[in-house]
Amino acid sequence: MKKLFLVTSLMAGMLLANLNVQAADPAPATPATPAPAAPALKDPSVEQRIADLEAYVNNGARACVADTNVSSKISGAGPGHNGWMMTSAALVLFMTLPGLALFYGGLVRRKNVLSVLAQCFGIAGLVSILWWVCGYSMVFAKGSGGDATILGSLKTFAFLKGVDSNPNTDYASWVSHNVFSMYQMMFAIITPALIIGAIAERMKFSAILLFVTLWMFIVYFPLAHMVWGVDGMMNGVWNAAAKIKAIDFAGGTVVHMSSGWSALILCMILGKRIGFGKEAMPPHSMVLCMVGTGMLWVGWYGFNAGSAVAADGVAANAFMTTTMATAVASFVWAMAEYVLRGKPSVLGFCSGAVAGLVVITPACGFVDVTGAMIIGVLAGLVPFFAVWKLKAMLGYDDALDTFGVHAIGGTLGALMTGFLATSSVNANLDTNLKSIVGKSLWLEQLKAIGVTLTMAIVGTVIIAYIVKAMVGLRPTPEVETAGLDLAEHGEEGYHSTT
Repeated sequence: MKKLFLVTSLMAGMLLANLNVQAADPAPATPATPAPAAPALKDPSVEQRIADLEAYVNNGARACVADTNVSSKISGAGPGHNGWMMTSAALVLFMTLPGLALFYGGLVRRKNVLSVLAQCFGIAGLVSILWWVCGYSMVFAKGSGGDATILGSLKTFAFLKGVDSNPNTDYASWVSHNVFSMYQMMFAIITPALIIGAIAERMKFSAILLFVTLWMFIVYFPLAHMVWGVDGMMNGVWNAAAKIKAIDFAGGTVVHMSSGWSALILCMILGKRIGFGKEAMPPHSMVLCMVGTGMLWVGWYGFNAGSAVAADGVAANAFMTTTMATAVASFVWAMAEYVLRGKPSVLGFCSGAVAGLVVITPACGFVDVTGAMIIGVLAGLVPFFAVWKLKAMLGYDDALDTFGVHAIGGTLGALMTGFLATSSVNANLDTNLKSIVGKSLWLEQLKAIGVTLTMAIVGTVIIAYIVKAMVGLRPTPEVETAGLDLAEHGEEGYHSTT
C-alpha cells in the first residue's frame, strides 16, 4: 500500500507541475492591441527552390535560413530523413525491448529471468516519464551562464512543450523536433538498463527504480548535454566555444562509459551474490542470450547510423563501420577463446559482438573502414582479457560483465576515436576541429574520459548510499536464494511439466 501511495503521489505531483507550468503564463488583463501584420514573404525563385532541394538531398540548411524574406516551398520535415529517424528510434527501443532483456535474461539463472525482464520494462517506463517532465529539456535545450554549458534548461522544453513536428534546427534541418526527441529518449532508456547487468540477481526492484531516477539527474542528463547539447562544454564538433573539444558520435562516453563505470561501483557497494565463487552460476539459456545478441546487433544500426540524424553519407559510413567492427570483434573474441581455452563458445561470439558494437559506437561516424577493422580487433581482445583476467584478479561480482564490455569497451572506443577519426568520411570534423584531427584530438578525448569517469564514479557512490539509506539495496538472503521472480513479481519464468 505504501508503494502504491508513493507511485500515485509521484504521478500526481508531475501532473500538477505540468498544470502549474501551463497556468504560469498569465492572461492579459485587458485585450492586447493587435500586432501589425507581418509582411508577406516572397515566393522563392527557381534557383532558391532548387537550392532547397539540394539542401534536402545533402542534409544542409534550407534556403530560407539564409534569406528570411523568402518562404520555402518545402515546409516542415523532410520525409526521407524523418522516415529514417523514426525507424532508427524504433530500432534503438528494440535494443532494450526485447534485445537487452533477452540477452541479460538468458545469462542469469532461471529463478531470476523475469526480474531482468521487469527491470528493463520498468526502466523504459520510468525514463520516458522523466524525459517528458524535464529530461529532454535538460539535455537538448540551451543552457544558461555561457556558451559552453554543463546542463540545459529545466523549463524550455519541460513536459515536451513546443516539441512539435517542425525541425529544431539546432540539431537537424529536416527531422521533426518530436521525432528527434523520441529518438534521443531511446538512448536515455537503454543507458541505465545496461547497469542492471552488473547487479543482476541481487538488487531490489524498488532500489533499482530509485537509483535510476537519481542517476539520470546526477549523471546522464548533465553528461549528455555536455557532449551532445548544442552549447555543451564537450561538444567539439558543433560548439566552437567548447572547453573540451571531444567527439562522441553515438555514445561511447555518454552511454557506455557512464553506465559501465557506474555498474562497477554499484556492484562493489552492493556486494557479491550469495554463493559467488563457491557454486556454479551458469547462464540458464544461451539460446535466449544468442537471440538477444542478434536483436542488439540489428537494433544498433539505429543507434549508430541513426546518430547522423539524417539518411545521408555519414549515416551510410556509420552503417558500414558498425557492421565490420562488430563482425571482426565477434570472430576475434571467439578465436581468442579457441586458442587459449580450446573451444570457441557461443557466449564468446555473443560477447565479442556486443564488445564490437560498444567500441565502434563513438567512432562509427568519424572513422573509415580501415579504422573500423582496427577497432574490431581491439574490441575482440581488450574486453576479452578484462572479462577473463581482470575480473578474477580483482574479485568483483559483475554478474553479466557490464564493466568488462561497456566500461572497458566504451573507454577504449572513446580513445581510439581520437586517433582514427578522419574528416574524409565526415566533413563536419573540419567545422571546429580541423587543426587537431589527426594530431592532438586524442588528448581532448582523454579529458572527456576523465570527466566521464569522475561523474560516473562519484555520482554512483553518492546515489548508492542515498538509496541504501532510504529503501535498502538488497533483498533478504532468503529471497535472494529462492530467486527474485516470485518474491518481487509474483511470477515464474518457467513451470515444470513433470
